Amino acid sequence: MSNALFLHAAHDARVAPFNLREGRPGETLLDVASVGLCGSDLHYYKDGGIGSATIKAPFVPGHEFGGWLTEDIGELGLRRGALVAVDPNKACGHCAYCHAGHANLCPNVEFIGAPPFDGAMTQRIWVPRSQIVALPEGFTPLDAVMLEPLGVAIHAVDLAKPRLLERVALLGCGPIGLLILQVLKAAGAGEVLAVDPLEHRRAMAQRLGADRAGTSLADIQAWTEGEGASLVIEATNSPLGFRDAILSARIGGRVVLVGIPDGDTYTLPAADARRRALKIKFSRRMGEVYPRAIALVAAGKVDVASLVTHRVGLEEAAEAFRRHAADTPGVIKTLIYPNGVDAAAA
Repeated sequence: MSNALFLHAAHDARVAPFNLREGRPGETLLDVASVGLCGSDLHYYKDGGIGSATIKAPFVPGHEFGGWLTEDIGELGLRRGALVAVDPNKACGHCAYCHAGHANLCPNVEFIGAPPFDGAMTQRIWVPRSQIVALPEGFTPLDAVMLEPLGVAIHAVDLAKPRLLERVALLGCGPIGLLILQVLKAAGAGEVLAVDPLEHRRAMAQRLGADRAGTSLADIQAWTEGEGASLVIEATNSPLGFRDAILSARIGGRVVLVGIPDGDTYTLPAADARRRALKIKFSRRMGEVYPRAIALVAAGKVDVASLVTHRVGLEEAAEAFRRHAADTPGVIKTLIYPNGVDAAAA
């Protein structure tokens, strides 16, 4: 019997014994090394769900994770004890979206850590071998965890198609926003104007390469003398994020929406979007980006470690959810180590 962090309903997170299910054909068992507390996990905690994915029974969250193999996997050339990452998105492989190369849009997906599918905030988990991602020598549990959110950032920048030295407005400097910032710089973007209401996030954005960091839409408008930016990427949890992205964009500009708003509702001025003739894209999960994510971390072009401000054991996980929900100063990213922080460092 192992333990796990369960979400029972909004603002109801508890650690309790977890009955590990039996493995299925094509699966392998991992000892969880570390798991990230993601913004979507936080939405389940704060709102009780995201759209139609609601908590109907207690479930275990956690889709950003890495673990140690409990057996050899010959077809992947991996030995027992190897540290691996996991792509949480198990698409059906048969629908029109999968056949078109858009597995991230599969409507039949079984997504690890989204209800009703239990995730990795537990000590052991069964995962499909097809979703295991081999890691280079020297990668740590932290690196393994951060590949998934970095993949989300890469996918968002792929959709944005930043032009060489183009000025970009970035709304939101949480973990995803800070990863997008670094990927933008690696992709050759020019001046990045970042805004976030939290001072410690603004400071981190400047440390990681933002050219300017302000508190709100008003700063973007002032810096661009009212014209707006040709490319805006929104990565907030605010119901006003869509509105602010529109008002940050110049006429004929492009907007990519990455964030999930609290309450699952946007508020926006339709006339401003229409009169600007904006090109708007919504970003969902990621495509086949793990090789690039690994390469960016291995080459030191993206600093994932600086984003991790807190590391806790499973017994502190519920408190970690409360800290994030309260926007506690100094908190950017928390990693949970279900088998102990010391075990993960060994």
